[in-house]
Amino acid sequence: MKAVKSDTPLIKLIECPRDAMQGWQHFIPTQQKTDYINALLKVGFDTIDFGSFVSPKAIPQMADTAAVLKGLHVEKDKTKLLAIIANLRGATDAVVYDEISYLGFPFSISETFQQRNTNSSILSSFDTVSEIQNLCIKNQKQLVVYISMGFGNPYGDEYNESIVMHWVEKMTELDIRIVSLADTVGLAKPEQVSSVLNKIIPAFPSTEIGVHLHSAPHNRTHKLDAALKAGCVRFDSAIKGIGGCPMAGDDLVGNMDTEIMVDHFKKAGLPVELDFDQLAICNQMAAAIFV
Repeated sequence: MKAVKSDTPLIKLIECPRDAMQGWQHFIPTQQKTDYINALLKVGFDTIDFGSFVSPKAIPQMADTAAVLKGLHVEKDKTKLLAIIANLRGATDAVVYDEISYLGFPFSISETFQQRNTNSSILSSFDTVSEIQNLCIKNQKQLVVYISMGFGNPYGDEYNESIVMHWVEKMTELDIRIVSLADTVGLAKPEQVSSVLNKIIPAFPSTEIGVHLHSAPHNRTHKLDAALKAGCVRFDSAIKGIGGCPMAGDDLVGNMDTEIMVDHFKKAGLPVELDFDQLAICNQMAAAIFV
C-alpha cells in the first residue's frame, strides 16, 4: 500500500490476550496472566480485551478473570479494558468494576454458532443485547458488539451481505456505537472483506466499525489491506497470532499477529503510536506463556 496523508485517522489497536488464552491447552496461572496484561497496558494499545465473565465450565481458562482484574494497574485516560460477556448475568458481574470501560458481546449471525457459543437463538440473543445495552448505559459502560461469523460460516447456515447489514442496523437502532465484524473461523477472502466493509462503513457513519480477523498466514496482510482501503481503522489482534474461538471447532485458526500487523501498518505509512520496546518485552513474555 502507498503511504497515506498526514490527516489519516490514527489506527485504533485492540490487543486480545483473552482470545489468545481462552482456548490454550493448559491453565495459565493467574499471576502470570496479571503480569502479562499489566505489561500490555504499558504498550499504548487503545484497548485490552483482557478477560471474560462467562461460565467457567464453558471456558475454564477465564474462571479467574475477576482475580486477574484485581491485580491490574489501569491508568485513567490511557489504555482501556474490555471484558467479554455472553449473557445478562455475566454483564451484571462485569459492570460493577470501575476499571472496565467496555463490555463485548459475541452476536453470531449463524444460528448454529450462536447456539454453540451462548446456548441461545439469534433472536433471543438480540433481546439479550438490548438488555445488556440498557445495563451498560445505567453503569457508564460502552457495549461493543462482535458480529460473529460476519464473513460466512462453515455450518451451512444462510449467509449474505444483506444479513450482515440487517444486524448491524439493528445494533445501531439500540444506539450501540461500536460494532466489530469477526471472521470467526478465518473463512473470509480479501475480496469479501472489501465488499462487506465498503457497504457497512458508509452506511453507518456514526458507528465505529472494526474487524476481528482470524486468519492463516497466507492471506492475512491481504485482508488487512482490504479493510484499510475500505476505511476501517479499528483492528483486533493478539501477540504471536495466537487464539481463536474454542466453541467454533476450527482448531484455533489464529488471530492477526500484532507485531506483523503493526509492522505492515508502519510500512504503509499509517500512524501507529506504540512503545515498541515495551511491545518487544510483551512478545518475550508471550513466548514464555504460550509454550
